[in-house]
Amino acid sequence: MTTLLICLMIAMLLPYMAKGPVAVAMAKLGGYDNSHPREQQSKLTGFGARAVAGHQNAFESLLIFGLAVLVVIAAGKVNMVAEVAAIVHVIARMAYQVLYLKDKGTLRSLSWFVAIIASFTVFCQAF
Repeated sequence: MTTLLICLMIAMLLPYMAKGPVAVAMAKLGGYDNSHPREQQSKLTGFGARAVAGHQNAFESLLIFGLAVLVVIAAGKVNMVAEVAAIVHVIARMAYQVLYLKDKGTLRSLSWFVAIIASFTVFCQAF
């Protein structure tokens, strides 16, 4: 269970780590507008737009993965498959963010697919 909780903690941190490149892109767009950050983010293009999309997707991914981890723990069905799948999810999500920033669409989509399959694999261990 410790592995699952560590992976969940890392997954919880990923959206906030993904905010760094967004802040950099915003700073290059006339300085970080803390009064209207979402409006400023909507004006980003290229790297900045990809950084925002990756940041938002990290939150979306966290919902699925977090629920999967909680369900398998609540069901008392934590096993090696769930733990390995959780590790795979975290690695795939880290790769996803880097690939998004580097504009590697096909590889990014592949890493997304690996991460979502890993999340469902964790969840399915509850059965």
